[in-house]
Amino acid sequence: MGRFFNSKVNAFQDVLNSKIYIDKTGLLEYTNSVIDTTSKFICNSRPRRFGKSITADMLTAYYSRSLDTEEIFEKLEVGKTADFRKHLNQYDVIHIDIQWCIEPAGGADQVITFINKNVIEELRETYEKELSEGTSSLPDALSQISAKTGKKFILILDEWDVLIRDEAANQKIQDEYINFLRGLFKGTEPSKYIHLAYLTGILPIKKIRTQSALNNFSEFTMLDAKVFAKYTGFTEEEVQALCRTYNSDFEKVKRWYDGYLLEEYQVYNPKAVVEVMTWNKYQSYWSETGTYESIVPMINMNFDGLKTAMIELLAGGSVKVDTSTFQNDMINFSDKDDVLTYLIHLGYLGYDQQQETAFVPNEEIRLELTKAVKRKKWNEWISFQRESDALLDATLDGDAESVAEKIEEIHMAYTSVIQYHDENSLSSVISIAYLSAMQYYFKPVLEMPTGRGFADFVFLPKPEYIQQYPAMVVELKWNKSAQTALNQIADKKYPESLRQYTGEVLLVGINYDKKSKKHECGIESYEK
Repeated sequence: MGRFFNSKVNAFQDVLNSKIYIDKTGLLEYTNSVIDTTSKFICNSRPRRFGKSITADMLTAYYSRSLDTEEIFEKLEVGKTADFRKHLNQYDVIHIDIQWCIEPAGGADQVITFINKNVIEELRETYEKELSEGTSSLPDALSQISAKTGKKFILILDEWDVLIRDEAANQKIQDEYINFLRGLFKGTEPSKYIHLAYLTGILPIKKIRTQSALNNFSEFTMLDAKVFAKYTGFTEEEVQALCRTYNSDFEKVKRWYDGYLLEEYQVYNPKAVVEVMTWNKYQSYWSETGTYESIVPMINMNFDGLKTAMIELLAGGSVKVDTSTFQNDMINFSDKDDVLTYLIHLGYLGYDQQQETAFVPNEEIRLELTKAVKRKKWNEWISFQRESDALLDATLDGDAESVAEKIEEIHMAYTSVIQYHDENSLSSVISIAYLSAMQYYFKPVLEMPTGRGFADFVFLPKPEYIQQYPAMVVELKWNKSAQTALNQIADKKYPESLRQYTGEVLLVGINYDKKSKKHECGIESYEK
């Protein structure tokens, strides 16, 4: 027993001792259900700050026979399940944090040697007679113990993908690590000595070189979380409860930190929510260094449509993305879809599984992405920012003619010829055209589709700008008139999101005539 095998230290207790703890032990009901089945191999990938290590510590605390944690877990969600005691503290558990091992190992190239040596030494304390002298392979050691005793193990690998991500260019390290994973998990023999295998990291498995090593794993990702959806972050109901406890403005918390759409759940970043509840400061809690290192090389790749897609995303729009071709490393990027998919796994973009679209999930992430884009000083960004600034100024000045001209310019410049006459393209154009508004306004609220399928864009100013900037309702029409758009706003008696708003409201009606390719705009001001 030691650091990796049946540790007597319950790291999960620190989590329970914390000021804020949200019970996610319901996840154990699923892992209990797949022990000793063909579904016992699990890879649960999620971004940084989403509690990967906390979940790994929870699994260890629950399953390890070197701990007595009944008093802890019987009070939590898992304590209400039928198989709670059947699996509680019943197993030999090996828990390895691959990221942590790099430093004591003396570098990434020594990690596998370090793991084999240290874990086998700890196994010998319990299974000395079962292990032959000179055993230097962990898979071999587990196989020997199982063959002689019938014992199986639970294996937990935290940050399993760190060598895949960070050492993508080092073929020797990659090959050694993949061979280690293959020996540990693939084939008939590992099934004999594994009760349950749980891998957690940022990347999913589906990658050419690791596919053959780990294709027996069930994957739960930010693209498809399945039954792990509500355990990936804080749900809306959980955040509402925290807001009541800490007297926080839920709507403000939602704007800043909501946005990850997993199955039927709106999922919040746990780290950010805990920080804002603790300090009551609405800001980005991502590490700037981490953001730049992760994002800047990606968004600066010279792929067709990538920079335009980033502009549309930052302006509050959604972008179609094909997530199927991404190879899950930092080298094999083939197009903008691969970059966007990687950003989804990193947590910098949300993903709508039904619509197959990516989007910026919240204000926190928008700030991080905007800073990263500005740092690169794209010519496209500078040019578009200038155009968008002029459009916003014209709108606020009530200059309808200039607004129509500028939207027409943006429509022609940023919409492909094939899609120019697509009705939905006008909606996308409006999303990116008002990019400059994001400095002063929250992400535009899209109301229910009306008429020929368009939606209102409702721009609500941020609290610090509410005296200088009016709320804006933008209604779109196709082959009708700007006045028709304005009349529809009036007929609807304002979208739901404006009912509680008491400041000035600017009504903007925009029409596109397919035959003439001309845009028309009407602007009215209204004081609620």
